Amino acid sequence: MRDSSSTRFIRFHLKTRHLVLLVELGRHASIVHAAEAAGLTQPGASKLIGELEHALGVALFERLPRGVVPTWYGEVLIRRAGAALAEMDAAHQEIMEGVAGIGGRVSVGSVLTPATSLLPQAIKLLKERSPRTQVAVAVDTSRTMVEQLRGGELDIVIGRISDPSAAAELDFEPLADEPQSLIVRAGHPWLARADLALDDLAGAAWIMPAGGRVRDQLMALFIARGLERPFDIIETVALPLVPRLLADSDRIVALARELVQPALDAGTLAVLPFDIGLRTDVYGIVTRKRHHLSPSADAMLAALREAAGLAPPPVRVR
Repeated sequence: MRDSSSTRFIRFHLKTRHLVLLVELGRHASIVHAAEAAGLTQPGASKLIGELEHALGVALFERLPRGVVPTWYGEVLIRRAGAALAEMDAAHQEIMEGVAGIGGRVSVGSVLTPATSLLPQAIKLLKERSPRTQVAVAVDTSRTMVEQLRGGELDIVIGRISDPSAAAELDFEPLADEPQSLIVRAGHPWLARADLALDDLAGAAWIMPAGGRVRDQLMALFIARGLERPFDIIETVALPLVPRLLADSDRIVALARELVQPALDAGTLAVLPFDIGLRTDVYGIVTRKRHHLSPSADAMLAALREAAGLAPPPVRVR
């Protein structure tokens, strides 16, 4: 529940042009460029920032010779301003779609494994019930997508919450973890070996994601055994590239089997007979607390829950 000071701030101090300017300052880190993007003069933009700082009693930006840097208070306000504007954009879009008789739009973000299995099933269910609904899908890291969710750019994320400071703003429905297997090309010389050891893997050529938890866990395994970390590494997050890179070499990649199941079924890729013992953290359905989803987003959420076996079929929507 808001206290009276929050209510006064919103009703008497905060205006739409403040929100627009805050978002642009987050993008440009320059009062001149942010003012131009927001359709304001530089003195006008500086005045608006001063009004907010006076109303809140805190410094929102640190003034530097070549621009401005948001303080912690500024970062909070920029993020919330982006979410507020996204809410109004969504309201406008929802109204226009209702006027035009369109089925609405939902934006979903997903990490790789559910993007190849759970999400397509859920989209199929949604489209069977609401064929006019437009679905936009993003596939990225959990950290990136959770920030987009907090900023109102995404309606739902299938991923993980890695930032404890964000957890209080989000709801999380756990789904599954991702056991990792060592994937190689068919005919790889190590497929016939029963004596593979971590020492062998440390000297192998690898394909690894550019950062991320799987890479960190792999490196920690090698370090814990006192082994040199692999040096012949190709970094990529482009899943379609992985089978081709494997086919032309003796490289190894640690992946959830679901991601390359068609190639495993076709016999072009295979799983090494070695349990690396890696499991990523549980992923789940992430939404914003105290946020009312649009009818389209709510229908997508229901379809995700049904595809995951979490809920009975949802009520049919337009």
